[in-house]
Amino acid sequence: MTRLFEPTRCQVDPSTGAMGNATGSYQKRFLDLDGLYADAAAFEAMRATWGERIVYEVSEFRPTEQPGDLIFGVTRMAPGKVGDEYFMTRGHIHKQADRPEIYYGQKGHGLMLMESPEGEIRILPVHAQTVCYVPPYWIHRSINVGEDDLVMLFCYPADSGQGYEIIARSGGMRSRVVTGDEGWKAVDNPDWRPRDAKLISALYARQSRTVPA
Repeated sequence: MTRLFEPTRCQVDPSTGAMGNATGSYQKRFLDLDGLYADAAAFEAMRATWGERIVYEVSEFRPTEQPGDLIFGVTRMAPGKVGDEYFMTRGHIHKQADRPEIYYGQKGHGLMLMESPEGEIRILPVHAQTVCYVPPYWIHRSINVGEDDLVMLFCYPADSGQGYEIIARSGGMRSRVVTGDEGWKAVDNPDWRPRDAKLISALYARQSRTVPA
């Protein structure tokens, strides 16, 4: 006999990003992000004042990690820059690479930086009351380009998993988001290295449904 999971209600405070009834949470402090930004000297200069401050934090609800279920939660990211590069999350691809993700902006002004396995870049603005769809197979990273906290709700299949090494092995994502003349702009990352065909093929092989031609 199947045992039903009890329906749950989670109250979200869009001003703070706090979510009630969360089953888990984590924080990324400034020191945890060493090596993420291009300007290492600027990072070191900020270490004394920013070292233990929280750059972003996540609260989430995980009913199960079984196929067919959903994980959802809220992420809050502080405003700021390291040198001229905006605060960002580490970014990831789903270990089950054919799994998508939805983000819903609640507060602030952010971007979703996405990169295909082959290195194509897409950038979508995320404002309050904006729904951002991250399709299967795209590496993705959130960036706060505003002057206030960026608060977003997220939801993805429970068996997706998260893989971070794909970014590190390529020397970062192909584009970085920095200050521009009229706000933000994307610039090439000179340290980026293309992925080999074997890795790309392996990512696309992680497919549990038919993708239209």
